[in-house]
Amino acid sequence: MINKKVMALAVAGALAAPAAAFAQASNVQIYGRANLGYDTYSATGSAAGSASDYKSRSRIFDSSSRLGFRGTEDLGNGLSAIFQLETGVGFDSGSANGQNGTANASGGTWASRPSFAGLKGNWGQVTFGRQDIYWGNGLISQSGANYVNTDVSFATGSFGRIAGPVARQSNTLQYTSPTFSGFNATGSYSSGANETTAAGTAGTNTDGSIWGLTARYTGIVNAQWDYATNEAVSTTGAPGTRPKLIGNKIGLGWPYAPGAQISIIYYQQKNNNVAAVAGYAAAGDNMKQTGWVINWEHMFGNLQALAMYGKLNRTTGSSVVTAGVSGNDGTDVKSYLIGAKYHLSKRTGVYATYNATINGSNNFADYTGGSYTAAALGAANAGADPKIFAVGILHNF
Repeated sequence: MINKKVMALAVAGALAAPAAAFAQASNVQIYGRANLGYDTYSATGSAAGSASDYKSRSRIFDSSSRLGFRGTEDLGNGLSAIFQLETGVGFDSGSANGQNGTANASGGTWASRPSFAGLKGNWGQVTFGRQDIYWGNGLISQSGANYVNTDVSFATGSFGRIAGPVARQSNTLQYTSPTFSGFNATGSYSSGANETTAAGTAGTNTDGSIWGLTARYTGIVNAQWDYATNEAVSTTGAPGTRPKLIGNKIGLGWPYAPGAQISIIYYQQKNNNVAAVAGYAAAGDNMKQTGWVINWEHMFGNLQALAMYGKLNRTTGSSVVTAGVSGNDGTDVKSYLIGAKYHLSKRTGVYATYNATINGSNNFADYTGGSYTAAALGAANAGADPKIFAVGILHNF
C-alpha cells in the first residue's frame, strides 16, 4: 500500500498538479485490473445466409482492463472531499479500439470509465462526472463485471433490437444515500444529448434529459431495483414524437453460503416513438420487450463455478406487417454462460468460459459491453448466433 501511495504521488506530480494539494490528501491510491486471454469468436446462422455470417476467428483479447486513481481528503466535522479518475486501457494492443477494431467508448482516453469528484458525509455523498446509470447489477450478478471475460449478452444492457436507456454517462450528477439497516439508494441526473447539441440550432430546444434511480438491500438476501429514462432533445417534429428509452429491472439474490449465490433478474425495456426500421418498426411505434436472467456462482475451495442463462421474450408494439409476418416476430433471444475460475490468490485468477447467444431471425444481440464483440452485429446479420470460447487471466492491483 505504501508503494502505491508513493507511485500515486509521483504520477500526480508528473501531471503538474500543485504539490500543496496532494500534501493535504489523507489517502491517494493507484488501482486497476488486467484481464486478458485467448478466445475464439464466431457468429453464424444469419437469416440472410452464410454470406452475412462471421466465421470463427482467434483473438488475444483484453476485456475491460483499467487503471485508476482515487482519494479522499478529510475536511473536518465528518466531511470529506472524494475523487476518482478511472481509464480503460488496452493491455493487448495499446490502442483505444475494442476487439472488433472500432473505437471503445470505455477505453483509450482519460476518465473513459467512472470518474468523478464530490463531497461525502454522514448525509451521503454527491458527485459530478462520468458515472454509471442503470449499468451493472451490483452484488446480484458479477460474472461479466468482476469475475471473467463476459457474461449473458443482455445481463448488463446489450439487447439487440431494443436499446437500453443508458449505461455509463458523461456529465452526470449523482447522490448516494447513507446505508440504513442494509438499504441505500442512488439518484442520477444527466443533461444527456444537450451537451452535444449545436448551440443556436433554429427550432431546437435542448431539453433532453436522463434520470436514474437505483435502490439496494444487502442482508439475508441481496436485492436491487434500477429504473432509468432517457429522453432525446426536442425536435421540430410533431409534439410528443421525441424518442424516449425507459428501462426497469429488478434483481433478487440468495447468498446461501460464503462465495455462493443464486439470483434472478427481471427486465422490462421500452423504446417509445422509435424511428422507422425496415422489417421491424414504423416511425412512432412504441416498442417493448421483457426478459430475465438466472445466475449461479459457487466456491469449491479455490475453484469458482459460474453459470448463467437468460431469455428475452418477443417484442411487442410493432405496426409493421410484411407478407403476413409481424415486425415483432423473431425478436426473441436466449443466452448462456458456463465458466470456471481458479483463484491463485485474492487478486489473481485463471478462467475458462463458454458463451453463446441464440438470436431469433429478427434480432442481433451481441457481446457489445466494452466493445468485446468481434463483429458488431446489426440488422444485416439478424439471426446470427455469436459464440465465444475463452481462457484468460484476471489480476487486480
